[in-house]
Amino acid sequence: MTKVCVFLERHVLPPTPLNYQVVYTYISQVNNDLNSAIERAIASNTLIDSLFTEQLYFEHLNQGHATEVSMIENVNGVINSLSKSAQHTEKQFINFAGHISECMHSLDENNIKNSRIALTRLDQQTATLLTQHKQFKQQLSNAKQLHEKTKKQLNTLRKQHIIDSQTGLYKRHYLTKQVQIWANQHKPVCAIAIQIDNLDHFIDNFGDVIAEAILSKVAKQVQKYVFQSGLAGRTAKDQFTVLLTDVDCETTNLIAEKVRAGVAKLRFISSKNALALPAIKLSLGIAQQQQADFEQLTKSASNAAFKARSLGQNSFTAEH
Repeated sequence: MTKVCVFLERHVLPPTPLNYQVVYTYISQVNNDLNSAIERAIASNTLIDSLFTEQLYFEHLNQGHATEVSMIENVNGVINSLSKSAQHTEKQFINFAGHISECMHSLDENNIKNSRIALTRLDQQTATLLTQHKQFKQQLSNAKQLHEKTKKQLNTLRKQHIIDSQTGLYKRHYLTKQVQIWANQHKPVCAIAIQIDNLDHFIDNFGDVIAEAILSKVAKQVQKYVFQSGLAGRTAKDQFTVLLTDVDCETTNLIAEKVRAGVAKLRFISSKNALALPAIKLSLGIAQQQQADFEQLTKSASNAAFKARSLGQNSFTAEH
């Protein structure tokens, strides 16, 4: 526990249950994949913050979500099978009723008593079958309602799993997975790192609530310009990353400039004294890789953003 506390303090990680679980697992040396990921991050000087530990948690420790998804997919199969069965059964009942109708018209009039007895029994059997069918349809209806409720719950879980609640953008682990998919498809991937240079200034001088409002507004501007062309995610406390595939450098630069210009138009007024708050300062970095690895790609884009800031530029494109 002492080692866990030291690790949390060294990397300025709040002692949340998630952070504690990830670090405790790392210190315990019981998950080789998790340990390898953290050791690579330490060796490459990657920022280990709460977003990074959250990514590690979902990638290496949270197996429950995958089980839930698999379970719901199985339920989907059962419900679809029941639906098809109900449709088939209904057709059979319709055909059966048709046969009864034909039978009634073809009975021998010379043996009325026996015919009536047969018809009565047949009618009773038919009524029983129709009642059973009605009950089955009701059960199926109940199952469908339960299925829809479960789907909504799953969608909520999925949203919590991949969406950052503070900004509405994708989490790191989802972006990592998407980059791997594109890499397997041999698609080149571009990344735009969007760094809020003065977020700490807002936190120190105006408080966390104002800083959260800043994050939310910048996130909306990012999402506005990449909604149809790429994926936008939050990759650090004060950084967003936009992933694009199958786009040229000119388009990437254009999107980056639109994001920068959109954020530059944002203005904030203090509700306490009606004074204008400082403008939001951004640094943007652009990187592209043919066979992309998420960590390498985002680090390259982050370094480019840092270089843009050091050079006094709005953005900087890393060398391929």
